[in-house]
Amino acid sequence: MARRRLPIGIQTFRTIREEGCYYVDKTPFIRRLLDGGKHYFLSRPRRFGKSLFLDTLKELFEGNESLFEGLAIHGDRDWSVRHPVVRLSFGSGHFTEPGGLRTEVADRLRTLEDAAAIVTRHESAPARFRHLLEALHERTGRRVVVLVDEYDKPILDALEAPEVARANRDYLRGLYAVVKDSDAHIRFSFLTGVSKFSKVSLFSGLNNLTDITLNPHYSAVCGYTEADLDTVFAPELPGLDRDAIREWYNGYNWRGTEKVYNPFDILLLFDTREFGAWWFETGTPVFLVEVLFERQVSSVALDEMVGTNALLSAFDVDDIAPEALLFQTGYLTIAEEENRGGRVRYRLGYPNREVRQSLHEFLLGHLVRDTSRQEANSGRLYDLLEANDFDGLKTLFHSFYASIPYEWYTHNDIARYEGYYASVFYSYFAGLGLDITVEDSTSHGRLDMALRFNGHVYLFELKVVEMAGEGAAMAQLKARGYAEKYRSRGEPIHLVGVEFSRETRNVVAFQVELA
Repeated sequence: MARRRLPIGIQTFRTIREEGCYYVDKTPFIRRLLDGGKHYFLSRPRRFGKSLFLDTLKELFEGNESLFEGLAIHGDRDWSVRHPVVRLSFGSGHFTEPGGLRTEVADRLRTLEDAAAIVTRHESAPARFRHLLEALHERTGRRVVVLVDEYDKPILDALEAPEVARANRDYLRGLYAVVKDSDAHIRFSFLTGVSKFSKVSLFSGLNNLTDITLNPHYSAVCGYTEADLDTVFAPELPGLDRDAIREWYNGYNWRGTEKVYNPFDILLLFDTREFGAWWFETGTPVFLVEVLFERQVSSVALDEMVGTNALLSAFDVDDIAPEALLFQTGYLTIAEEENRGGRVRYRLGYPNREVRQSLHEFLLGHLVRDTSRQEANSGRLYDLLEANDFDGLKTLFHSFYASIPYEWYTHNDIARYEGYYASVFYSYFAGLGLDITVEDSTSHGRLDMALRFNGHVYLFELKVVEMAGEGAAMAQLKARGYAEKYRSRGEPIHLVGVEFSRETRNVVAFQVELA
């Protein structure tokens, strides 16, 4: 199979098909959609191919048959039946200032009206939108297809200005309600975005939407599967470590039978032939980090969060659940699912190495505020672990906490909590991409952190103490026999007891023994 052009940054289905780019056939999902309901909603993180999927729907309903030759849906369609398509995208625009959204919507509606040569006498956006749908239906004799891309961006962009975000939400509620009110004129509608706002807050006027976000049948509607890499992208695989690709980028799960890759990561990997945090670096999660610190969420707890369907959907301007925010933005995904008395619960976890490593690096940057010192500390940590230099590690751990500015403590209550000390400690290790397990369960309790590195096992217990020198951390490591779980590996096991003082906000005891 010959190599093809990598569709990096291309969100236009026609371009991909006409220019011979790699394309993963998503039309089986379209066939399932068309055989089912009429109005759909899908939430997926950024850079996951939502815009391309919408553009594929546009070309299909406009009857552009040649673009679909060789794809699964080609033989199932009457290509002579064509529908007018109205596509609204909020991927660009200024939404952070009062009134900005109104101006942007008016401009988009004017563009659609001009393209269809429709003159309107209405002034409000909902009235103009409704008239546009009615006029297109009447003119063509075919009901209209409505596609809305990044429906939530005007709200998300303004979250740091809550009054503007609320105003944008309320304005969009009226606009989207037109889809329900104009049902007689609509053949099909599909809305996509990053977040899933509650029906009460945004979709109260559009309660006939079928949400396929957590429908297992559509788990791979966006993203690439293992099979896609091994077939469609087979020419790109030689020279790359297949297991490393899986470790770095696979792992996103929306209750499907298989996990998926973020397309942006895979395309950049094939282009550069290097492993990097390609997806993470395209968006800075400043607001996310601020929410975590405001809610006093320890970084250690991120990989153990639990959510229900209701919780993962509980996102609104005035009610931002950290679990929902992390899940919907792609920093956590579904790791396990369990049914308890008819109520489904999900344990969330990092999808892959890229997200875990990069997020912790970013969290540290928020704490330390000195990138050069943070990088130096991280590099030094790796070197000392390789050398098993425990005296050097003690000095370095002290440096970790000393590098955090005093001003940070005076403005953050989280520094008073035990989880804070563990968060800083853990994030330095996680930011290096090391093989670590936190809160590891044993028959005698839960170990704070286990590290496997360079043929050695390191078992850490962290304690915040009032008085130094009591050896409480090491005593617990021994008393609970945490090492027994790891003896079968046949590797040296190091018990590491670390104690912190609330008064000095630093390491006051550091003990190491071979188990």
